Amino acid sequence: MGITGAAGLLAAWETGLAEAPAGRALLLHRTARPDLDAAALPVLPVGEREADLFALRRALFGDRMQVRLECAACGSDMEFDLDAGEFARTLGGSRDPGRSVVRVRLDGWDVEFRLPGGADLTAAARAADPRAALLARCLVRARHDGAEVSAEHLPAAVRRRIAEEAEAADPGADVTLNVNCPECGEATRAELDIASYLWTELDSWARDLLLDVHLLATSYGWSEPEILALSPLRRRYYLELCADV
Repeated sequence: MGITGAAGLLAAWETGLAEAPAGRALLLHRTARPDLDAAALPVLPVGEREADLFALRRALFGDRMQVRLECAACGSDMEFDLDAGEFARTLGGSRDPGRSVVRVRLDGWDVEFRLPGGADLTAAARAADPRAALLARCLVRARHDGAEVSAEHLPAAVRRRIAEEAEAADPGADVTLNVNCPECGEATRAELDIASYLWTELDSWARDLLLDVHLLATSYGWSEPEILALSPLRRRYYLELCADV
């Protein structure tokens, strides 16, 4: 994974300020996978994107992720740590990278369904019926007793089987936490949105870095590119010298 420097990350953050969450997720994925063509990223299976984002988070901010969650039963605040590296390894190895289509054969039905990508989820979320929209977008073909059938005519049993097969083929598409409350003992389920989590961290990092640039530019008269070219260790040392003056 190629990770850009401070200037590149700042540029990505600046671009992301004007984006909706879906656009920020794509921007982060582009940062994580500069080796892939930009047009390929939106159609990669969601689980692959999640694994890439966990790997990016690890590369930028380390393994330890601090998470806060409210207990659904008693309302207590729960704080715990997650391992970004473990998530990256688990999600990265949980699916066959060469498999992007699942096939369902049931009661005379023969259906092929493409694993959804980020663009599919974004488009489906805007529809009145997101599940139906996602099925229509990702349906490759459907036949019943040899006759072609459209997505809206698929029976409920076939739809359930498609969902089950897609989940089995791309389990990383839905990262759900199940946390037991230390106060009441009840379990709380919550989705872990790594794109949102990582964007919040990047936003905080960028604003802190811009403050560092301001302080160093004021003290030494250096330009932003000159300051960003310094290593984090040297920037911190110069900031300590500024505080001592």
